Amino acid sequence: MSLTADDVTQRAGTRVATWFTASFALLIIAVLVGTMIGPAGPQWWRVPFELADRLPLISINSGVSAEQWNIVWQIRMPRVVLAALVGAMLSVAGASYQGVFRNPLVDPYLLGVAAGAGLGATVVFSLKRQTTQNWLIDPLPLAAFAGALVAVLATYLVGTAFGKTRSSTTLVLAGIAVTSLATAVQTFVLQRNNDVVRQVYSWILGRLSSATWADVRLILPYVVFSSTVLMMHRRLLDVMRVGDDEATALGTNIRRVRLVVVLAATLGTAAAVAVSGLIGFVGIIVPHTVRLLAGASYRRVLPLSILLGAVFLVLADIPSRVLANPAETPIGVVTAFFGAPFFLILLRTRKN
Repeated sequence: MSLTADDVTQRAGTRVATWFTASFALLIIAVLVGTMIGPAGPQWWRVPFELADRLPLISINSGVSAEQWNIVWQIRMPRVVLAALVGAMLSVAGASYQGVFRNPLVDPYLLGVAAGAGLGATVVFSLKRQTTQNWLIDPLPLAAFAGALVAVLATYLVGTAFGKTRSSTTLVLAGIAVTSLATAVQTFVLQRNNDVVRQVYSWILGRLSSATWADVRLILPYVVFSSTVLMMHRRLLDVMRVGDDEATALGTNIRRVRLVVVLAATLGTAAAVAVSGLIGFVGIIVPHTVRLLAGASYRRVLPLSILLGAVFLVLADIPSRVLANPAETPIGVVTAFFGAPFFLILLRTRKN
């Protein structure tokens, strides 16, 4: 029995709807599990009942005291929400970078975001004891955010300064140069301030242990704005898959699209890095997994990357809490534990 075009379209639409429904369900489950687990507070099985009790028209005696609820709401919940926002932003930024550079192996740190943020954080750690204690705002996320943006701006200015030869390749090469320069300056600063090496190292490995609702409010506008802009360009990213010359022949302004996507992804990534440190592999693992499951179209890749990126980092944060209890394992170690083998498998697959 042969299938008509309408049957194929209907089946494809049903499959996409299934993936979106499953992703929403996984996100809800991940948030619930992340909220239930913690070294202090109520027993894990009481948390869902207390959350249900907080809903209107529902009354359940969960046995959770006010002090225990404060632990859940003020410590666990902002950490889970921040992990979801950071994971979603890194994933959709990684997918967008892979679209504009037409390479599924790149990540949102490609153009120097990580190196610039690390340099900004290192400077603050080196000066914090002497000059920043009385600041009205925490200078650490501000410096990391500014350093990330300056590094990418330098990369883009250098990478687009080659006249007719400028391309995505020159941007990548410029990113490598800027990353090397920022890393060299960071190393120089650390050599002159050995007492902050441990703090900088902890920040570089990523951390969500100090998450507060203030961090959530700080990052939320950037994540919403950047994700909205990237989602608006998802069809153009599909067009760019055919190549620059072909996309230009179809009426797409390649330079404008690449500039807008890179700026939007960089803005969101810089905001995420500023509050969570450097968490690697999220921008590679999640988008590529989405492509394997739901196809290569960016109309599906970007929204599913947002959902599954949030799921991945919320779940990855759970081992970071419990593996070294009462201490914590940096979440960057957990993501690297899963990401490095995945990256090697991906390289092997592409080689074959």
